[in-house]
Amino acid sequence: MVLRRSLGSPALFAIVWSSLAAAVYFSLGIVAENALGLTPVVFLGAGIFFVLTAMTYVEGASLHQERAGSTVFARYAFNELWSFVAGWAVLLDFLIVIAVTAFVATNYMAAFWSPLNGGAPELLVALAIIGYVASRNIRAASASRGIERVSALAVLDVVLQLLVIVLGAFLVVDLDALTQTIDLGTSPEWSDLMFALTVSAVAFTSLESASGLAGEVRVSRGGLKRLIASSTISVLVIYVGISLVAVASLPITPGASPLTGDALNAPVLALVSRFDPPWLAETLRYIVAALATLTLVVAAHGAMLGLSRLSYSLARNRQIPSAMGRLHPGQGTPYVVIVLAGVLAMALVVPRDLEFLVGIYAFGAMLAFLIAHVSICVLRYREPDRPRPYRIPLSVRVGGGDLPLPAVLGAVMAAVGLASLLVFHEGARTIGLIWMAAGTALYVGYRRSAEMPLFARVTLSEAALRSEPVRAEYGSILVPIYGTPLDDDIVQTAGRLAAAENPEEGEGHGATIEAIWVFEVPLSLPLDARLPDTQLKAARAALARAKAVGEEYVGVEVATATVRARRAGEGIVEEAKRRGVELIVLAAEEPSRIRGGARLGGIGGPLDNFVGEATKYVVRKAPCRVILTAPAGDVEPRAEPGAEQPA
Repeated sequence: MVLRRSLGSPALFAIVWSSLAAAVYFSLGIVAENALGLTPVVFLGAGIFFVLTAMTYVEGASLHQERAGSTVFARYAFNELWSFVAGWAVLLDFLIVIAVTAFVATNYMAAFWSPLNGGAPELLVALAIIGYVASRNIRAASASRGIERVSALAVLDVVLQLLVIVLGAFLVVDLDALTQTIDLGTSPEWSDLMFALTVSAVAFTSLESASGLAGEVRVSRGGLKRLIASSTISVLVIYVGISLVAVASLPITPGASPLTGDALNAPVLALVSRFDPPWLAETLRYIVAALATLTLVVAAHGAMLGLSRLSYSLARNRQIPSAMGRLHPGQGTPYVVIVLAGVLAMALVVPRDLEFLVGIYAFGAMLAFLIAHVSICVLRYREPDRPRPYRIPLSVRVGGGDLPLPAVLGAVMAAVGLASLLVFHEGARTIGLIWMAAGTALYVGYRRSAEMPLFARVTLSEAALRSEPVRAEYGSILVPIYGTPLDDDIVQTAGRLAAAENPEEGEGHGATIEAIWVFEVPLSLPLDARLPDTQLKAARAALARAKAVGEEYVGVEVATATVRARRAGEGIVEEAKRRGVELIVLAAEEPSRIRGGARLGGIGGPLDNFVGEATKYVVRKAPCRVILTAPAGDVEPRAEPGAEQPA
């Protein structure tokens, strides 16, 4: 996708609000069915939770400029495993959003064609919407134009929902009837009330989609504060107002929901249908139906976009198999995961059970929010001095660090919501736990099979995810590994040179990368002396990682070995001669601090001023071509796996 490099707070508000507005169109009925007369109170609680969660996501996204939300926060606060858990939970939410919005959109479209209120036509149209959203994401529609349309749609939604609130307050609200139906603990029951509270917060995963634009957003500190303020006011006014009008205007009896049948799946449509005079109700029915349909389809598109971005991030960080994040050769979109998501979303739509789907959605949302809030608290201690363009207010000094109280309260609310789902909602408990267990097994199995560490970060270049073929330039390449952050770049360089054109069809064959680790044995010891266990362990880990990174390229095999030599440069040259390689890809280590080089103004050959002894020896004595790889001079070196990276 092509995005403007300087999205501002209005565009971010539109992205967040598109999902929040869509949630009104599908969650109002489920919440009212469970919370009954307390529905406005439930949405007020959801609004408070939104404020806490929005502050957490804004601080986290401004702290680490990577294109994801809770999965990035957890990476720097904990490790890659917890990062994956957060990302996998959000993937579940994106899937459910696609299914729910496609299904509910058909119920609003029924205002124009009644057969869409059930049966085969309803299912077929819902499946068609999912297919359209998937194909549009694969085709990589212009995001700059799309955001302009979403912004306009967000404004129309706000205006329409405010109009419904104002008209409803004057025309149909009966507050006495509302208060007479509340008998806390009985009508509604505690379990239903807790479920309603969690469901009312499901739309806030739009914060994940907005966080996915980190690095592409240029918003001032004041702009971030205005974004939170405007979103908060909109959520509180719209959510509380429209829920109050809904439950106070529809027939209510103790213990019974005011929204049943078709009204459950299209609650705002049922609400405006009670307006008087009839011509006003009929006009608003068509306006609401049209705008709700557009908003729900846009929300489905946004969820698919968020899912594809998150999947790409998981694939690049070696948290899911790279085949799932494979990019389309022409469009550059992760088409494999988009197709898989479309198929899974279609399967979820088939039962057409909105409450079941929303319950599973709430499970993923509460888990992701819990991890996000806890991560921000932990990062206040792990990275206390890191610049924060936005900082959550109301922090207290605890144990040598500043603890953000809003994030703590948000974590408590998310934990209570998650616990209530596990206790009271069988669908969320069963499907949610199976999804998380399957994902964790996938992650552990994938990392173990590739001999990668479970907790450290391993990255993969974008080139390795592209499916277009490239021709192998060399038959065999020697790559010395040093156990430094530059190793991945060296292996990726070799991988691009070694990749086959199309090995599966016999049109080309990939090269072999010979990854070696050179042990420098001092003259005081024989060459076959026993090596320290720590050195052996470091060598094995680095070579295993090099093998995993290199073999992501088409047709490439990576052979690993350890070599003993008195000097690293001599060992590399001797191995190149012995193996008959065509190329050496080498990390240019820094020049010696002892003699020569620019640091002390030493005198020597032209290479003395910028590389060390081993590199100079290899360049002069190598029997083949040598490619040097080094970090750019104007950027910091990439951090070790799991370590802090510069923003």
